[in-house]
Amino acid sequence: MKITTWNVNGFRAVLNKGNFGWVADESPDILCLQEVKAKEEQIEDSLRRMDGYDVVWNAAERPGYSGTAVYFRHEPISIGCGLDVPEFDNEGRVIRLEYSDFFLYNIYFPNGGEENQRVPFKLNFYARLLEICDAHHARGENVIITGDFNTAHREIDLANPKANEKNTGFLPEERVWIDKFLEHDFVDIFRHLYPDRVGYTWWTYRMNARARNIGWRLDYFLVSRGLVGKTADVVIHDEVMGSDHCPVSLILDL
Repeated sequence: MKITTWNVNGFRAVLNKGNFGWVADESPDILCLQEVKAKEEQIEDSLRRMDGYDVVWNAAERPGYSGTAVYFRHEPISIGCGLDVPEFDNEGRVIRLEYSDFFLYNIYFPNGGEENQRVPFKLNFYARLLEICDAHHARGENVIITGDFNTAHREIDLANPKANEKNTGFLPEERVWIDKFLEHDFVDIFRHLYPDRVGYTWWTYRMNARARNIGWRLDYFLVSRGLVGKTADVVIHDEVMGSDHCPVSLILDL
């Protein structure tokens, strides 16, 4: 099974740039999108639909902001949206799919905002998600969390760590939440497989950063320890254009 995540930074923008065709070639079983920035009815049906896939959409109440979507080939047992907290859920940040082998959470984590004003909101979001995941693990269920975490975990995960120590995305209080998930039976599966590999998934549009590979690894797969032995690979598709993020794929042998 192949699960691919991609922050598209505007679904309509990716369509207009003609960069969505790679999905047909890559052919993931599940495609998790973040920051779709549109309601489902705003996108022409022929453009939004993909052959062989069903789709679930979770748009933000605020127009042109945030939002997530998941395309899937295999019907899940159940589908849910949100974290049951209104202040989080009105931003359309979470879609949950239940399968027999795992629960999949597609998440667009909050950004810390200008002058780090939304960092408390972001940390509360992490805390609520961990509560939910702890309950899954207590029931013996495996979980996959994927999406744009809006946090680089370690110095290896961004090009200029020293220059960003006081910037959201690399603040100590943000990074420690990745540690907490790892302490609660999750594994950063890319880093587990490739402990020394530099791989970025986001580049600012400024200063020709992508061409110079001055980037951050913000897009992750955290998997329950019970799925580590069933993971064949994690691939960063840094050749795929159309967004300031690139897609990442998790390959499972189930």
